[in-house]
Amino acid sequence: MTAPKGFSHTREGALLAALHIGVRANSQWGPTVFEPTITEQVVGPDAGRLLEQTRTTYEESRQEAGLPQGSSLGKAYVDEEAYRWESYATDAATVDIVSAGPDPRGTTVRATTRIQVVWRDGDWRVVAPLDGDWGNAATELKSLDGYTRFEE
Repeated sequence: MTAPKGFSHTREGALLAALHIGVRANSQWGPTVFEPTITEQVVGPDAGRLLEQTRTTYEESRQEAGLPQGSSLGKAYVDEEAYRWESYATDAATVDIVSAGPDPRGTTVRATTRIQVVWRDGDWRVVAPLDGDWGNAATELKSLDGYTRFEE
């Protein structure tokens, strides 16, 4: 599988890059998805750490679930619901993406993840989160006020 590429050099292209690359740079989908995504489309001083942590998380989860090497870890019960621009320029942008999913009681919980993108080598690239940990870029969200919902 190849990494998501070819995003337009526009505000919408930056948003789509943040969304697609951010989602695919996750252990849930297995190494055939996260490896090329992180290797080809994630930049910054913590990109190597993100790849290392994603590999470790994947392997631990895969072994715990008894899945064969290379398989995905199963369904993700999370929806990307909305976004809000923090900043946008023609060569860099920062957008907050809202994810929603069930907690153990079945109640919907939301978190916002701040994703930075830069225009480099003819495409948008995601800047790896601090220490290669998406948790450092995420915060719990109580309200969608001020966010633009994705259309279904």
